Amino acid sequence: MNRNFSWTGMLLALVVSVLFTGGCSAVAAPGPEGHLESKQSREKETSHLEPEISGETGSTVSAKETEPSAVEIPAGGSELPSRYDARTDGCTAPVKNQGDLGTCWAFASLLALESSLLPEESYDFSEDHMSHDPNFLLDQKSGGDYIMSMAYLLSWRGPVLEEEDPYGDGISPEGLTAVKHVQEIQILPEYDRDAIKTAVYRTGGVQSALYTTLQGQQDSRCYKEENGAYYYSGTLPPNHDVVIVGWDDDYPAENFSELPPDNGAFLCENSWGTEFGKDGFFYVSYYDTNLGSTNLVYSGVEPADNYEQIYQSDLCGWLGQIGYGSENVWGANVYTASEGAQQIQAAGFYAVDADTEYEISVVTDVPQNPTDADWLRLKRRKSQMVSGKLSYAGYYTIPFPEPVTVQAGERFAIIVELRTPGAVHPMAIEYDSGDGRCLVDITDGEGYLSADGDVWERAETEQECNLCLKAYAVMR
Repeated sequence: MNRNFSWTGMLLALVVSVLFTGGCSAVAAPGPEGHLESKQSREKETSHLEPEISGETGSTVSAKETEPSAVEIPAGGSELPSRYDARTDGCTAPVKNQGDLGTCWAFASLLALESSLLPEESYDFSEDHMSHDPNFLLDQKSGGDYIMSMAYLLSWRGPVLEEEDPYGDGISPEGLTAVKHVQEIQILPEYDRDAIKTAVYRTGGVQSALYTTLQGQQDSRCYKEENGAYYYSGTLPPNHDVVIVGWDDDYPAENFSELPPDNGAFLCENSWGTEFGKDGFFYVSYYDTNLGSTNLVYSGVEPADNYEQIYQSDLCGWLGQIGYGSENVWGANVYTASEGAQQIQAAGFYAVDADTEYEISVVTDVPQNPTDADWLRLKRRKSQMVSGKLSYAGYYTIPFPEPVTVQAGERFAIIVELRTPGAVHPMAIEYDSGDGRCLVDITDGEGYLSADGDVWERAETEQECNLCLKAYAVMR
């Protein structure tokens, strides 16, 4: 290390863990064929400090407390009905069929996204465009995960319309632009029924995952075809993404092939065509091993003209986490304003766990190769600082009270201080784990990390990572 740290013995730690959905494939007839999904913990060794390994990527999420949230959980779920079916409110997108490709992750992401816009707006987004994204190195038969879909949507590479890039032709045209901007994705706590129900009831379908033993359009020990009912009680991890669109607290336990501990089931929309289940829908027991372990809510979807410019370097998204062995961390991304005068209006970042507190601000006139003294001076004159607390993990866009004007060629920085209770790696990062899944480029960013806001190190050169920290601007 080229600096003498004042916190002698403090360890810089990195942890990476991604839920990989191997991607069930299916055709209307014969039925679906599953491919195993596994959680992969990956370590990144640092050259100058002993690494710590702990935690997992995207473990929990909660609603924003600083602003009205799309997912506000009522106390004890008292406002929720005992049974709900989003189809009755016109809040489910038409059932789709992924065919024999491992693209369930893309179908579930976009079905949930489409449902969040219903009934006011109806869209058919392109799964082909998402699963062919050039930043992902896996082909359509190899599966994917929600980290990939989040990265694709949050970077504004999509969604695009199905008619612009039809599914299944093996190609994806260049030059397509997103028709919506996704600005917030919440990750609900594991197996929190009330949180899931509330999100479905108020926001739209919840993307989740299960382990399926189905190898065709027939009964298995876990699936009772005549009832369209599924229950898995084993220990294998998820291998197929679905969308939760309803529930029934009184759904009979006797409807499942294997008897679960009690009544109750979630209604799920699948991507295996209308010949599966009940017109493409099926019930999954509350007591299923995996359903509800990961829960994504597309809670912030805005028109594509909300901002005119996005500044970012994390095109592959939240691939790991980094920190200094404590729940506090500082991070900063430096950007150079593009042509014309612009107003920086908002910044975005990931909360890696529940109850994350943040303080985020903009600074201008950032010098080349800023020193610790430069950062101290910049912090003293930071503008439009905003702070708050986030109930859930996920990605959040935080508007500044007033826009900050920057001129073409001017260097500016987004500075964030995060405090995540119980975490030792509070900052989400992009880095190359060497697994061949994503095309990671750490040369396109200029990020800085600090344990205390006083002593800083360069993220790309000293830790070989990009910070997941974005800025949003409009032309002045």
